Amino acid sequence: MDMTVRPRRLRNGETLRKMVRETRVDAASLVYPMFVMEGTDKVEEIDAMPGQYRYTVDRVGEKFKELFEAGVHAVMLFGIPDKKDEQASEAYNPCGVVQRALKEGKRVCPDMYYITDVCLCEYTSHGHCGVICDGDVLNDETLELLAKTALSHAEAGADMVAPSDMMDGRVAAIREVLDNNGFKNVPIMAYSAKYASAFYGPFREAAGSAPSFGDRKSYQMDFHNGREGIKEIMLDIEEGADIVMVKPAMSYLDIVANARDMVDLPIAAYSVSGEYAMVKAAAAKGWIDEDRIVAEMAVSAYRAGVDIYITYYAKEIAEMIQKGIIG
Repeated sequence: MDMTVRPRRLRNGETLRKMVRETRVDAASLVYPMFVMEGTDKVEEIDAMPGQYRYTVDRVGEKFKELFEAGVHAVMLFGIPDKKDEQASEAYNPCGVVQRALKEGKRVCPDMYYITDVCLCEYTSHGHCGVICDGDVLNDETLELLAKTALSHAEAGADMVAPSDMMDGRVAAIREVLDNNGFKNVPIMAYSAKYASAFYGPFREAAGSAPSFGDRKSYQMDFHNGREGIKEIMLDIEEGADIVMVKPAMSYLDIVANARDMVDLPIAAYSVSGEYAMVKAAAAKGWIDEDRIVAEMAVSAYRAGVDIYITYYAKEIAEMIQKGIIG
């Protein structure tokens, strides 16, 4: 047969396949989410997320070092306080669990890059991401508490803050407070298109953040909406976001791809707890090849246009890159 164009020519051998790869994965773009809890000398496995743990502040350092040596140089911290109230006061307590974990991290692993999740759900007695009045989450009243939380993280040593609450105007409120207090160089990674998703289930067990009534659909996005996700991203950019995020990752890569065509800022995607737990459960049954599935999920995010990939598999992906399995 006379064929001039034969795409298979460029698939002939591993060296050539790697040479012509369209999508590259770099360990420098990986972020590992971590849960920090109160107490002393404890590491607790999370039942719904096998292989993931909650750490007390005195034990986080060993994990930071382990990750850094594996090639993962950025973490995102989530706090689990002992005390919760309606004003989420532990979120912005200078001696709160995240604030102390930041100081410990800077002491034992100063080259790690520390990002903090800025939200109130882990700290409120009702589990919602803002101030409640008559069953409603109040937007504007919540902004002050979010800004106080972000400032307390910056003061404790956070390299970047990442508001995940989905209140309108929170990026602008945080940017103003940071700038006015000498933290103009602390970037904001906004959870810009964060959908009300069933994929968050295991996280709520991990962080003890399930709402005690109702749901979060009045502030997190309807998963039917794509154009609205772009609208949220554009609004956060106008307010001063340095990086925008789409969450979850796997089922929302169309949002990533559309955003990539429209914005020049770095785009992050968060491969969330439900994605992790499903892979772990299927792998435990022997139904899938865990490493290959993880590799495909990661590459699909980068192929869609992601610059930063937040994943509980960050260490494993970094090791795959070192071994040449992906890259």
